[in-house]
Amino acid sequence: MSEETRVAIVTGAARGIGAGVAERLVQDGFKVAVIDLDEAASQATAEQITAGGGTAIGVGADVSDEASVQAAVDRVAAELGAPTVLINNAGVLRDNLLFKMSVEDWDTVMNVHLRGSFLMARAVQKHMVDAKYGRIVNLSSTSALGNRGQANYSAAKAGLQGFTKTLAIELGKYGVTANAIAPGFIATDMTAATAARVGMDFEEFKKAAATQIPVARVGTPADIAHTASFLVSEGAGFVSGQVIYVAGGPKD
Repeated sequence: MSEETRVAIVTGAARGIGAGVAERLVQDGFKVAVIDLDEAASQATAEQITAGGGTAIGVGADVSDEASVQAAVDRVAAELGAPTVLINNAGVLRDNLLFKMSVEDWDTVMNVHLRGSFLMARAVQKHMVDAKYGRIVNLSSTSALGNRGQANYSAAKAGLQGFTKTLAIELGKYGVTANAIAPGFIATDMTAATAARVGMDFEEFKKAAATQIPVARVGTPADIAHTASFLVSEGAGFVSGQVIYVAGGPKD
């Protein structure tokens, strides 16, 4: 960390992976903006993760809305300082087989994951370019390789990988790196909801998933937070345009 504490934005950070990453970045010494659609939840999470020290604020924003994103980034810059670290984690699931998938469910997933990451990156990059320093981490998924019932989610997560590589090419000369983390099975409210949807007890669902994972366990938000912590560190300045699968084993 430089003499002046850096400011990080984490989207979709009221719970799950986003909250885990935000908590880790506060521990790492960053000032963190917890951004989520639900401002009250964002503020509650910010208060919870700073209870032991550190600085965080909760900000409500719809990442798929251009004006909302700009207002959120402006607020972060005013209250915490210019953001030079961005974790694009906000995401939703609208799973269904192709013949049952509505246009609305397709658009909702694309708008949050892809449009949201684009709008956030575009709004924050000016602060990074001015500082001649920046770290962008986009949350992809092993579903980018294809997953039954997730035509929308898989396409969005694959799109984020191409987006990441392009950001790395365009922004590298300004001291900005861009990388993606592709989690495998992570135990969160989102995967619990998936278990409920298929009619399985969550503990049994996790046990079944673990049998297919080489390290013989499912992941936790902390597993993703560790990787994000490395990618946004000073020492990761020569790592850019990469997709790191954090899935307990190799992925094609």
